[in-house]
Amino acid sequence: MFFCHPARSCHAGGVQEHIDGFILHLATERGLSVSYQLLVRRFLEAFASWFKVRHASESPAAVTTDHIAAFLAQRKKDGIAASSARIELIAVKIFFRWLTARKIIAADPADAILPPRQEKRLPESLNEAEARQLVESVNGTAPLDRRDRAILELFYASGVRLSELADAKLENLSLEEGWIRVTGKGAKTRLSPVGAAARDAIAAWLAHGRPALVKPKTQSYVFISRNGTRLTTARIQQIVKERAAQCGLDPARIHPHLLRHSFATHLLNNGADLRVIQEMLGHADISTTQIYTHVDQARLKEVHRRFHPRA
Repeated sequence: MFFCHPARSCHAGGVQEHIDGFILHLATERGLSVSYQLLVRRFLEAFASWFKVRHASESPAAVTTDHIAAFLAQRKKDGIAASSARIELIAVKIFFRWLTARKIIAADPADAILPPRQEKRLPESLNEAEARQLVESVNGTAPLDRRDRAILELFYASGVRLSELADAKLENLSLEEGWIRVTGKGAKTRLSPVGAAARDAIAAWLAHGRPALVKPKTQSYVFISRNGTRLTTARIQQIVKERAAQCGLDPARIHPHLLRHSFATHLLNNGADLRVIQEMLGHADISTTQIYTHVDQARLKEVHRRFHPRA
């Protein structure tokens, strides 16, 4: 257990006592959940145990910035993910901040420690052949076939979000000019492109499919159910997966957001400007769109590895 270092201005007490007091603070003053309290306790006790073994000390006042950095480095060496390391560091930082505020230790050794960079997961996407396979597999003339083909075409042609497609209305659609007005995050509206293939599919749905499903109380949503009601996001997800399974793609892998990623990735691969893709996706910050440059770089590296004689 940590005990107060005699050379520092601090209160006596072992680390377990301080951890207990800190967890009580999280529970009573911060109102944090029991699961979070247990998580923090486990992290803090792991650090305390490591420090005692490595540095033969039981004093929280003896902990330095270098000690904390060494502990995090050891955790990384042990294989902990960067996301977990961030959580552990936050627990250590708020604990030592609490000790400092109560003058249990004179200075906060964790203050100078920066959290590890958050890992960016590269979004998966379909390749162009897979996207074509999925979309073109729906070629029937029944109303639901026409609807589902139009849904898939619009997802892939415009990169709209699932909620944006579900909420799309006829009055916001212009097939002649090739765009649809959608409302995205933060209630922001934008014009999303509707390419030639998507325009043809939507036109066929509106002319030969949707009228057969319209009921007296049907509203102006572009995509409706067999009962004439707005398609829910859950049902649209189900449609995408069902159509994927029917054409031989893994339905566990296929979902509407994958088509959005595919839209952006294929645009970038074929030379589209990142700022233009940002506008099409409705990203407020270009840094959100820049994830697709990592996808492109990964593709280039793989091509180089496979084909360069000295790769």
